[in-house]
Amino acid sequence: MKMCFKTSSLICQATLISLAALSNSSFASPSVSRLTPPSEIFNSGRSNPVIAKFLPDQKFDLQATIRPDEEGKTITRAQFTVDGVLVKQEVSLKSCNVGCLQGIPKNTVIATVRAVSFMKPGIHSFAVQGSQSDGNKFNAVGNFEIVPLILGGQKVKNIIVLLGDGMGAAQRTAARIVAQGYAQGKSISPLAMDTFPVTGMVKTSSLNSLVTDSSPGMSSYVTGNKSNNNEEGVFPDDTTDFFDNPRVEYLSEYLHRTQGKSLGLVTTSDVFDATPAANAVHTSNRGAGTGIVDQYFDDRKLSGLTVLMGGGRKWFIPAQTPGSGRGDKTDYEFSPSELHTSLIVKQWGASTGQLDKDRDLIADFQKSGFQYASDKTSLDALDLTRTDRLLGLFALSNMNVALDKIDGRRNIAKGIRGRVVDDFGFPDQPMLDEMTKTALTVLEKNKKGFFLMVEGASIDKQAHNMDTERWILDTIEFDKTVQLVQSYARKDKNTLVIVTADHECSGVALIGGSMVSDAKLQELAKEGGAANLRDKVVGIYEKAGFPKYVIDNDGYPQTTDIDFRLLVGYGGNADRNEDWRTNPLPLQDSQQPFNKIQPLASHPGDPMARDVDGKLIITGQVPGASAVHTATDIPLSAMGPGAWSFTGVLDNTDVFFLMTQATVGGVIKPRIF
Repeated sequence: MKMCFKTSSLICQATLISLAALSNSSFASPSVSRLTPPSEIFNSGRSNPVIAKFLPDQKFDLQATIRPDEEGKTITRAQFTVDGVLVKQEVSLKSCNVGCLQGIPKNTVIATVRAVSFMKPGIHSFAVQGSQSDGNKFNAVGNFEIVPLILGGQKVKNIIVLLGDGMGAAQRTAARIVAQGYAQGKSISPLAMDTFPVTGMVKTSSLNSLVTDSSPGMSSYVTGNKSNNNEEGVFPDDTTDFFDNPRVEYLSEYLHRTQGKSLGLVTTSDVFDATPAANAVHTSNRGAGTGIVDQYFDDRKLSGLTVLMGGGRKWFIPAQTPGSGRGDKTDYEFSPSELHTSLIVKQWGASTGQLDKDRDLIADFQKSGFQYASDKTSLDALDLTRTDRLLGLFALSNMNVALDKIDGRRNIAKGIRGRVVDDFGFPDQPMLDEMTKTALTVLEKNKKGFFLMVEGASIDKQAHNMDTERWILDTIEFDKTVQLVQSYARKDKNTLVIVTADHECSGVALIGGSMVSDAKLQELAKEGGAANLRDKVVGIYEKAGFPKYVIDNDGYPQTTDIDFRLLVGYGGNADRNEDWRTNPLPLQDSQQPFNKIQPLASHPGDPMARDVDGKLIITGQVPGASAVHTATDIPLSAMGPGAWSFTGVLDNTDVFFLMTQATVGGVIKPRIF
């Protein structure tokens, strides 16, 4: 016990717990195998870093997984304390004999307290304590921090987060080269995001991995806390239920509850996808589409959801409808007889849910006052003076990318059918900036303000596919949206705008430029092999030159198959064939319902199924058929009141607290040392 006088009480308690766990069986006691919120004290005995941080009055759950010391013993009592004071809210004890992960011992119990919150700033200790059937006791200690808000200054009315999924520095640079051009080493014009006055860098790791996926990548920005990969708005637990994990209150929920602000979500992906869902949906499975979209609607009074636009119609139409993705296996239902989940309803105010695969969710949105748009024509036809809630679903799953939408529009203008967009059956899809313009018109009707997240989703999806021209044009589409929002914020003067990403995708590297014309490139592709397509084509250093793309009146390149084109490599790539020319068809999208039916079945299945004639195989660093996310820091740009807080190198969770400081506490003057 002497060592308890030489270290903090928290470390001492953690050390004693660890020693107890290592003691022989005669001194055995029940053990806590998981403690939530995540804490480094519980994990390693160190008091720093503090992992879990919350705003004053931000809600979150307390939870512990408790294992008896012997078979046949049961956990009979558990309670939580914070700074030694009993948390008086109801504790549920869920038996893990049913509904828990493999490997969890029999009679293990999960103890949970739902929707606690605290006001006092600073680092707090919390503990779970109790006993099992023979009277043996357990105790485990963790910590969390309540981050103070500095009151005073202008309170920002609106926050807009523009998120280029997978968009690292190289993706931004490539879009600048193609859209704006270079002359004697200087860019002719900047991207809109280049003109923001403040730039920082963001660290992106998730709770359980150096390399994040989009779920914790996004939710870290809007909860202030790390999540496991594939999880959003929750901490990990030991159950198999996708929707019962310990929750963390989202920024949208916090701002709607405390200030009455609205939430808008606009994306080019399926709306069930990780980035939009990680602003309003609490789940441990980013793929649980039926429950995710149901939670959007059923819990809209918690999040303030007012605008939802993107793809994903398959989740909204009844299961018997062709193309539907609805199913009970991806849905949720909280039984009133199960205290573990019924407390989510009681304490959080969440919906009970229902296994309702035949639900017509579009009709439910419309009955509740949402206007519905199914294509660009119907979106443009809306009477926005009478629209204060909006649902737009423009594809069965992910929307088509900018390159293919623009190609379709140009062909229609010439009086001929579009190409790729016709294969998918949705030739009349809006661009990201067109959706965003409408969203802003609807959201600004709330005089209390709004939080809007706009995602350029296929920067990531096409980087996974190593489809260079498609992700470059999606980055250009994204920047056009940045320009629109920038103009809105300059006029409004009370809107904070942030441009960033959830992570970098595929390790994009701008390696140089082609040394040959496009006609010559096609000749070399017919001859094939590295001697032709690599040695005679890839220009590095001074041989790279300055690629010159011609921009059409619609703001996109007339063609991406130019002479002396930009050449892009990948550091997180899978095997692929490469001929450096624009792929006429995108890869098959496994999320599309009719993916294996013609004409979509004729699209190449993976990166080794295209550019085969060139016989130039680029060997990848990763297995499988997809490039991967990387752990590289990503840029963040900011403008508007409060923007100067977003300088330096930030953790993605820091962004949450800086945004809430601006809109809840008020803009503070920057300190420059």
